Amino acid sequence: MLTVLRRRVLFVVLVVMLFGALAANAQDATPETVDQCLAPAAEATAAAPAPDNSDITFAIILPNARGDRSFIDSAAAGAERAIAELGVTGTIIETNGAAEHDAAIRRAIQDDPDLIITIAVDPSLIEELADEFPDQLFAAQESFFPGDPGLPNLALFNIFTHENSYLAGIAAGMLSRTKIVGSVGGLDVPGINLFIVGFEEGVQSVCADCQLLRSYVGDFSDPVTAKEQALGMYAEGADILYQVAGRSGEGVLDAAAETGNLAIGVDSNQDELYPGNVLVSAMKRVDNAVFSFVQSIVDDTYTPGITNVGMAEGFAGLSWDIGVCSRTFDQNGPADLVEQLPAVRAAIDEARAAILAGDIVVTNALLESAQ
Repeated sequence: MLTVLRRRVLFVVLVVMLFGALAANAQDATPETVDQCLAPAAEATAAAPAPDNSDITFAIILPNARGDRSFIDSAAAGAERAIAELGVTGTIIETNGAAEHDAAIRRAIQDDPDLIITIAVDPSLIEELADEFPDQLFAAQESFFPGDPGLPNLALFNIFTHENSYLAGIAAGMLSRTKIVGSVGGLDVPGINLFIVGFEEGVQSVCADCQLLRSYVGDFSDPVTAKEQALGMYAEGADILYQVAGRSGEGVLDAAAETGNLAIGVDSNQDELYPGNVLVSAMKRVDNAVFSFVQSIVDDTYTPGITNVGMAEGFAGLSWDIGVCSRTFDQNGPADLVEQLPAVRAAIDEARAAILAGDIVVTNALLESAQ
């Protein structure tokens, strides 16, 4: 009898061990969350040759020389893409600041292009010239009009960056060790606060007790002052700063690297400028706007007035997103923060879906200022 009992106990033990092993194997076999950006890319198909639209011409006026590694370079990239993919004839005109904008646009008008695109030119100047030359089509980007000028030869894109800035704020709020984060803007204007307010709301959505700092450089071409302000904010305990300051913003990135802190880039993918110190970049796709302006001439769909676009239309996002897939911080950032990135990206994915569904409404400082 005792032998039979022992056999039954042994059988039960073996069954339990067997099911335990099967369960463990099943758990091990459960696929982990796959980072789509790291998945093997499908074989690229050969690009179709560009059509011959060389009779269609455009000129783009840049507010300063290329090399800002921000929205100016992005605009130039959009023009180069339009030339390459649409087969049009384009002229990229670099200026040395606002004092040259009027003359540069007037010289472009003399060449009689199908379209003149201006980047970050004073809206009153654009409106004046569009009114003076009604037969010339214009498109303006990075110029914030208080309302639609109502001119039949002037097209405008408002790229709303409050929602992708909110997502960048989630990353900052979840990864800040000190619970002090800040923003450095170029100017205290609605177009810049569009970024900053959205960012701050994103921070507070995941870190209600985080302290928020904010400063303005007063210029978009003064990295020295921007760096001084950033160093002061890092000295106050901030460990992540969001720069929304054009060329000035490079001073913020430099300060992050110098102090061993983090910064968030803007407009273009700036992650690789200071690997391991730039957490992520909140991208404003000025390149897409420029390309779309030119394409509207090719397709004969040019539409005057203001067109509002943003994250839903692919004109704003993060450098972490599909299509850019920056993983520079994963490879160069502090180990304790890199370990948290899967959870951070999951929170961002959830928030993005909620924003697009209308369940999260991020403050649009640009629209609110116009009311």
